[in-house]
Amino acid sequence: MAGKQMVYTEDARHALERGVNKLAEAVKITLGPKGRNVVLERKYGSPTITNDGVTIAKEIELEDPFE
Repeated sequence: MAGKQMVYTEDARHALERGVNKLAEAVKITLGPKGRNVVLERKYGSPTITNDGVTIAKEIELEDPFE
């Protein structure tokens, strides 16, 4: 596979939209006064329990680099 990939116009926008939607689905349950906790599995160490959306967003890794 080539070292770099480039995506233009509609394809780029749709890939970015898919990524944002996946992130929003993961974070939205933590919002509000009754936000739920989420357990984050890590490659090392013990799992982390949090309801912080930023922490959850940083831990998400998507397969498609354009998402």
